Amino acid sequence: MARRPLPPLNALRAFEAFGRRGRMTLAADELCVTHGAVSRQVRQLEDHLGVALTEGPRNRLTMTEAGLKLAQGLTRAFDILEEAVPRPREAQPGPTVVSCLPTFAMKWLIPRLPDFLERYPDTPVRVAESNGPFDFRADGIDLAIRMRDPDGPPSPDSDATAFLDTHVGPVAAPALAERASSVEALLTLPRLHTRTFLHGWDQWAARAGVTLPPAGVVREFDHYFYMIEAAAAGLGVAMVPHAFAERDLAAGRLVAPLGMVSEPTLLCALTPRTGASRGARRFRDWLVEQGRACPPPPFSQQP
Repeated sequence: MARRPLPPLNALRAFEAFGRRGRMTLAADELCVTHGAVSRQVRQLEDHLGVALTEGPRNRLTMTEAGLKLAQGLTRAFDILEEAVPRPREAQPGPTVVSCLPTFAMKWLIPRLPDFLERYPDTPVRVAESNGPFDFRADGIDLAIRMRDPDGPPSPDSDATAFLDTHVGPVAAPALAERASSVEALLTLPRLHTRTFLHGWDQWAARAGVTLPPAGVVREFDHYFYMIEAAAAGLGVAMVPHAFAERDLAAGRLVAPLGMVSEPTLLCALTPRTGASRGARRFRDWLVEQGRACPPPPFSQQP
C-alpha cells in the first residue's frame, strides 16, 4: 500500500483547532499547549504545503480561502476519526446537557432543536432550564446558554462564544395596541414586568430616547414566558427581547408598535475552558450557525 503523503498530524490538529475556535489562544487552551506552540504548528503547516492558510496581523489572524477549505475538511475528518475510536461500554457518552434560560429554551431553542437532532442523530440533547449560577462538573452540564456583557470580566472556567445579538422592545396584543392612538397613549397602558428583570422598561426608555410617563397599572410575573402570555392575552404591554417573542410576532399574536432597540448584552454559549465534550462543541457551533441565520428584526432601531 502506498505511503500517505500527509503533512505532520500535530500541525493538522493545531490548525483544525484554530479554524474551529477562531483564535490561537482558544486553540491552545483546548490542546493544553501554549499560544506560541499553535502558532509554530500553523506556520510549519503553511511551509510544508507552500500555501498561505492565514492572513492579517499576528494578533488578529483570519483564514484565507484555502485555509477555510482545509479547516472545514479537517473538522469533518477529525469527527469521523473520533467516532471510529472504540470506547468501553461504560464510557459511551450520555446526552449533551444544555443549561438554558427557560423562556429562551421554550421560544427560540426548542423550535430549532429538530434541525440539530436531524443532523447529529448520534448526539442526543437534554435541555435543563436554568438562569442562575452553574458548575459544569458538579451540575453535569456540557454547555450553558446565558446573556453576557461583552465588556464584562471573563469567566475563569469557561469560554463564551457569542451567537445572537439582543434587541428589546415593548410588545402587546394587536387589539390592545390598536386602542392606543399615540406613543404616549401606548405607554400609559398597563405595564407588565418580570421579577427577574425589574429595570427592563427604564433601560429600554434610556436607549430608545423615550420619556416614560408615571406607571399606572403595573402587573408583575415570575417569568418571562408568563409575562409574554399575559401580553398576548391583552393584560398589558410587556418589555421583552426579540428572541423571546419572535415567533409570537411572526404569528400575529403580538405586535411591536414602537420597534425595538439593540442592547449591548449578547446571548452566549458557555463551554468548559478545558475538556469540552464533542456534543458541546457541536452544539456551540450549531448555535453560532443558527444565530447567523437570524437577522435583526426589520423594525429594530439603533440607539
